[in-house]
Amino acid sequence: MKILALGDVVGEQTLRYLAEKLAEQRRLLGADLVIANGENVCDIKGISPAAAEYLIGHGVDILTSGNHVFDRRDIYDYLDTSKHLLRPLNYPAECPGEGSCVVTSADGWKVLVLNVSGTAFMESLNNPFASVERALDAARGKYDVAVLDIHAEATSEKLALARYFDGRIGVIFGTHTHVQTADEQILPNGAGYITDLGMTGPIDGILGVRAEEIVFKSRTHLPRRFSVASGEIKAHGALFDVDAVTGRTKSVKRIVF
Repeated sequence: MKILALGDVVGEQTLRYLAEKLAEQRRLLGADLVIANGENVCDIKGISPAAAEYLIGHGVDILTSGNHVFDRRDIYDYLDTSKHLLRPLNYPAECPGEGSCVVTSADGWKVLVLNVSGTAFMESLNNPFASVERALDAARGKYDVAVLDIHAEATSEKLALARYFDGRIGVIFGTHTHVQTADEQILPNGAGYITDLGMTGPIDGILGVRAEEIVFKSRTHLPRRFSVASGEIKAHGALFDVDAVTGRTKSVKRIVF
């Protein structure tokens, strides 16, 4: 089974790009399941129901998210009703939505998708290790392969989570930093891992934002409303080739299209 994971989708113009490119890339790569982090689609912060439905309608099977998932109030009811959009597991139980789901891949395997937020240099949420443990326990016997999106700032936290769950989760990737890392690997107990998938969005700015706005903010420390960069768009992610019988990853390959 091949799982294509795409890094943070930034900007509504990127929706049109994926509508044009994703189906063909999915065919060429032989991807049986596509997961994308969608929390930055709308004005960099947040995702709308319409944007989520657009991505699902154009080839994304499951959308994960992170610290911006609740920035738009119109997504709250959608999170409670959608089977395709996750919010991090370690938000309080009172928050809308769920942090995990089981989805059937194109080749018929049951895939448990988990989404968790880091807490180093980010919001003080519930312990991510304990949150993932509970989700795995709750889903025991209901899936063939487990996948984890760690939406986190600190590389060390992502690696710590990956090492801890290596052997129990077959596919582990990081999101949030918008820069694709070059450390794709198979961990000792069979988990395929990459610290960050990178960004799916305009590459001429800074992390998807207009460069001049980031530079101004960095130089002056004055408030500045950020807007999505224009120009060339690229999708960054990784393709995981997984043995669905054992739940272990056989290979990981960085993807850019």
